[in-house]
Amino acid sequence: MTVMPQTVSDLDTLLEYFSGVMSRTHHAPKVDAIALAVLGAVLWKKDEDAEIVVRTYSGSPANMLWVQIAGIRYALVYNHKAQCIELRESGNVLYSFTNKTPVIEVRRAFEELKPTED
Repeated sequence: MTVMPQTVSDLDTLLEYFSGVMSRTHHAPKVDAIALAVLGAVLWKKDEDAEIVVRTYSGSPANMLWVQIAGIRYALVYNHKAQCIELRESGNVLYSFTNKTPVIEVRRAFEELKPTED
């Protein structure tokens, strides 16, 4: 089984990835609704010239993606043990999202993703 990254360079690839994620939400019922808000936030805040990269497993999209926001690379990962979607920077969990997370909190989290000023 091969694990490889796949660049999302068009809407069809993103839809394929996200359709796969949504088809597996029966395994992740605590994030099936908030995943929609998180994807919307990714599309809203991603750097214009940066691509979204998704992890693939055996040729199919997996539950991890990378996105650049304000010049910083972030990962969105489904944590099976905690049953949440984590927003990570350099492996550190910045935010966790579940269906209990208010959508306004998703917006606030993504608005706060700015480069630190020296």
